[in-house]
Amino acid sequence: MKKLIIILGVIGVSVSAPLIRFSSAPSMVLVLYRVLIAALLLSPAIALKNRAELRSISHGDLALCLVSGLFLGLHFSCYFEALRFTSIASAVALVDTEVFFVAFMLLILFKERIPWLAWVGIVITFVGSVLIAWADAGDGTNVLLGDLIALAGAFCMAVYTIIGKTCRQRITTTTYTFLVYLSAGITVLVILVCSGRPLLGYGPVNWWTALGMAVFCTLLGHSVFSWGLKYESAAFIATAKLLEPVFASILGLLLFREVPQAMVIIGGCIVVAGLILTTGCISGRKKIQ
Repeated sequence: MKKLIIILGVIGVSVSAPLIRFSSAPSMVLVLYRVLIAALLLSPAIALKNRAELRSISHGDLALCLVSGLFLGLHFSCYFEALRFTSIASAVALVDTEVFFVAFMLLILFKERIPWLAWVGIVITFVGSVLIAWADAGDGTNVLLGDLIALAGAFCMAVYTIIGKTCRQRITTTTYTFLVYLSAGITVLVILVCSGRPLLGYGPVNWWTALGMAVFCTLLGHSVFSWGLKYESAAFIATAKLLEPVFASILGLLLFREVPQAMVIIGGCIVVAGLILTTGCISGRKKIQ
């Protein structure tokens, strides 16, 4: 049941693709709006229910939450910056390498070994994701730079996931995500100000788009991943995220009648098959233990 909830969280994150169609603001500005709106929506719960927890949180855990948000903000920044220099296919494929960073970090930091058959499933899922991304292949102005930035984005996302695994053992989802989104918003705000990009003046449709992304992609997406880190392997959650382009393609078909290319369909089937294999191996190992 918990795995199904995480899959539903992937669907929530996938809503970002169709919502972006209606926006006119730069992607980084939308990220700023979305995480700050998400933190604002969590504020009543913090004030009414989690105020005592927030006050009693240790300095170490508070620092971890803020650092986690910092890396989430850096991940968003790296991904959208990479798209300026390299192709969509390369950026998506390299950002998806988060799953490998997570697996290695689990081994090094927590001595959590992943069964070899689960590794096969992770690789299969990643290959399927790459095929989907390649359907959107395009040119880039500085491919090497863009690829390096995308790879940095994958590393930042992995750090965010691993810190979340640690924090969620002691902190509730609401308190953790509130601090993370607030920190991520401040991080993106600083980057935007330093880059000289305007923060306002993009039209009311962008606020509605950002609200939709805050609700579906952030609260019903990233917050679900944070919730799941207490109950499921971080490797499974990182692998499940590779379903995002599959669900995005389905939403594109339903909402915009965009028929996916053959490569997208093949890649989607491979992603699903790989995820099923990974899930079975990780679940089986837990039962044995």
